[in-house]
Amino acid sequence: HFELKMAYGGVEGGATRSIAVVLNEDGVILGRGEGEGTNHWLIGIEECCKRVSDMLNEAKKNAGIDVSQSLKTVGLSLSGAEKSDVKEKIIGTLKTSYPHLGDSYHLCTDTFGALATACDAAGVVLIAGTGSNCLLINPDQSTHNCGGWGHSIGDEASAWWIANQAVRTVYQHVDGLLEAPGDITWLKEKVYSYFDMTDPFGILPHLYENFDKPKFAGLCKVLATEGSEDPVVRHIFKQAGWYLGRHVRAVGRHADKSMVTAESGGLNIVCVGSVFKSWPLLKEGFLDGLYPAEDSQPVVPALRLVYLTSTSAIGAARLGVQNGPEKKEIRMKFDDYVSLLCEHKQ
Repeated sequence: HFELKMAYGGVEGGATRSIAVVLNEDGVILGRGEGEGTNHWLIGIEECCKRVSDMLNEAKKNAGIDVSQSLKTVGLSLSGAEKSDVKEKIIGTLKTSYPHLGDSYHLCTDTFGALATACDAAGVVLIAGTGSNCLLINPDQSTHNCGGWGHSIGDEASAWWIANQAVRTVYQHVDGLLEAPGDITWLKEKVYSYFDMTDPFGILPHLYENFDKPKFAGLCKVLATEGSEDPVVRHIFKQAGWYLGRHVRAVGRHADKSMVTAESGGLNIVCVGSVFKSWPLLKEGFLDGLYPAEDSQPVVPALRLVYLTSTSAIGAARLGVQNGPEKKEIRMKFDDYVSLLCEHKQ
């Protein structure tokens, strides 16, 4: 029902889960494939490329394309793919080990794919999934980044950070180091239950020999779905919102002035990741972090936050086509891919 030369591949690669799509030039998804995380820092380049290949081949099959036939272009939007030498290794491995996957490749980080899915060109991508990151892309394509440094020194407001703060709060309160901002009875029971613990020492294997970042981060979903009325959980999510606001404030200083005015509709912020499903718990802290009292003038006078409801593999495919041999454009229906979280003028 379509010409193969008009079929384009895109991959959204996260730390926990990944998605591949095959699109036509009208942005219609012809086929889809899903798989595990593809962050090469966690699994290595060889395994990353294998998972990309498996997902794209699944998407091709679902689109009615034989796996021996190459897609015209493939756009890859992968978590952890910031460095140019890493990009070269990944593309080189795909071309060598999986020669029938695609004719040409474009590789960028997960932030670029998200923005390309949600809007035409410029804006901010704010990611809070298993990890967190924030990237500003100006109209002239200059960029500024805040975060994305991993859980050891960063990942503020991510699902992992929220889970870690919850566990930390319980242990610091029980030890007498820091008093929790409320009764920890419910939170302590959930921590013990989630990690299948019978005593305080039960957390240690999850922090050392059995450390599994996505598993640890999964506690966040339990807190969001079951503990939204718990005062300590609400405090932790408000803290997370504050950090997200600070991320936007940090990159907003470098935004082209035409992007942040109320007349332009405000700074376009594309929110990605499951943490934003708890936006009501984040909003107050977010605005506090973005607009601290010490700022005589707001860094971002107006903003529009949207939540990405579709896979950023769509935007990855779009970037693959834009940067492919023909430098074409996929026809996008941006409003179909997002939902509005918040519009604000300070």
